[in-house]
Amino acid sequence: MKTTLFAVATLSALIALPASAGHGKNRHDNSRHDYAKVISATPIYEQVSISRPQQECWTETVAYERNHGSNSATPTLLGAVIGGAIGHAVGKNDRRSGTAIGAVLGGSIGHDIGKKQGHRSVEYRDEQRCETRNVTHYEDRLMGYDVTYRYQGENYYTRMDRDPGKRLKVAVEVTPLY
Repeated sequence: MKTTLFAVATLSALIALPASAGHGKNRHDNSRHDYAKVISATPIYEQVSISRPQQECWTETVAYERNHGSNSATPTLLGAVIGGAIGHAVGKNDRRSGTAIGAVLGGSIGHDIGKKQGHRSVEYRDEQRCETRNVTHYEDRLMGYDVTYRYQGENYYTRMDRDPGKRLKVAVEVTPLY
């Protein structure tokens, strides 16, 4: 009885014996192959995250402001002449500097007045916009099986990378006790 229990205790389901260890035909070989009944094989899953780039596009209405101002140079020139005359009259000590400064300021004022004489309008256009984002999703991946099997009335447990089916090949070794 002790020899049978020792033989069962040394049962190894994960280590396959080389072909030469074979089927117990060698006189010095104390091991053999047999089959155990699979009681259950429970899949083991691991959740993994997967990130992939994904392009998202949409249509967006964009407003553009248009200035329909006067394209004429007349307001600028008229402002420069008037500003120059005022600067010449006011500039007592240095009439040249006063004329130049007055012409520049008058031209700027005339330009601004010319812009205000026009009108502005808003136009709308549909434009396509796109953006690439990393989208992450999760999935379960099969990592293996927790297997319970029975050999000669005893239950054993192991983890395997594949489903063993209804029966599992096992290596049995018998060693005499002294």
